[in-house]
Amino acid sequence: MEINKKILIAEDDEDISMVEEAYLQSAGFDTVTVRDGTEVAGLLNQEDFDLILLDLMLPGKSGYDVCREIRDKVDIPILMVTARTESVDKLRGFGLGADDYIAKPFDPAELTARVHANLRQYERVCARQPGEKAEKPKEICVGTLRILVDSWKVYKGEQEIRFPNREFELLKFFAMNPNIVFSKEQLFEKIWGCDYMGDSATVMVHIKRIREKIEDDSRNPKLLETIWGAGYRFNA
Repeated sequence: MEINKKILIAEDDEDISMVEEAYLQSAGFDTVTVRDGTEVAGLLNQEDFDLILLDLMLPGKSGYDVCREIRDKVDIPILMVTARTESVDKLRGFGLGADDYIAKPFDPAELTARVHANLRQYERVCARQPGEKAEKPKEICVGTLRILVDSWKVYKGEQEIRFPNREFELLKFFAMNPNIVFSKEQLFEKIWGCDYMGDSATVMVHIKRIREKIEDDSRNPKLLETIWGAGYRFNA
C-alpha cells in the first residue's frame, strides 16, 4: 500500500492554511499545520515530512529564520509562501536554501502543482539506479574536494559539508561534466526540469551558495568559474 506524502504547513493565517490543507488533502497528501515559527524545528525532530510550505511572515520566528535554522538539518524541499514579492525577498529566500517560492494570493491549483513538481524533482535527485551499492559510492575528487555521488555527501578535506538537494545535484552535474561551459538556461533545464515553474535567475543564487562551501575564496572562485557572457564551468 502506497504511503501518502506528508506536508508540513507553517502558516498563521487560518483561512489560507485551510485552503492549502483542503487542496493538498484532495490531491492525496497528508498535512500537519503549525501557526508559529518557533514550532517548526521541534516538529521536524518528532515527525518525518516530505515537504514544507513555509510562510515568511510567521509570528515567533520568521520564515527566513526558520529556513536558516532547519536547512542544514533536513534535505526535504522547502517551498516559501508569502505576500512579499520583491526580488530581493525572493533571492534572500533562495539564498537561505529554499527550493521554490510562490506569492500570495495564489491559485491553489498552482500551489498543488508546485508541490508535485518539487517532490518529483527531489525523488529524481535521491533515486539510485538498480544494483548500485551504497557501501561503494562513486567518488569525484578535485583537489581537497570529494563528492560521493551515490551517498550524497561532500567533503572538503576531512570536513563534511551539508548540501540541500538542489545544491548537491547542481554540484554533482558540474563535477560529472567538468571543463564544459553551461549557460544559466541550460543548468535550469537540467537541474530543475521542464516541469518546474520558476526563474532561471535562481541558478545564480545556488551557485553562490555552492561557492561559499567549496571555494577557498568564494569571491575569487577557482573551481566553479564564471565565463562572462557564456555561463559557468567546473574546472577539474
